[in-house]
Amino acid sequence: MSLGPLTEQDVRELLADPRIFPDLPADLAADAELVIDSMALVWLLHQVKARFGVDADPEDEDLDEFTSVARITAYLNRGPQNVGSA
Repeated sequence: MSLGPLTEQDVRELLADPRIFPDLPADLAADAELVIDSMALVWLLHQVKARFGVDADPEDEDLDEFTSVARITAYLNRGPQNVGSA
């Protein structure tokens, strides 16, 4: 279902919801440090699956790397065979 690689802009659009991520600036640098709580992470992963067809396992220890727009984008672009597998 994915239409190709996710871009940093795709991830920024997901992070732009002020109800879920109220403190993130619109001009957040791609490598700026992010702290995403567990509820926001579950919401983000749900949106990624719903919009882009990418299924990431919320218990995957790699999700600890969701610390910047660039790292989130890289993780999600690993490919369906790699995302969510240990």
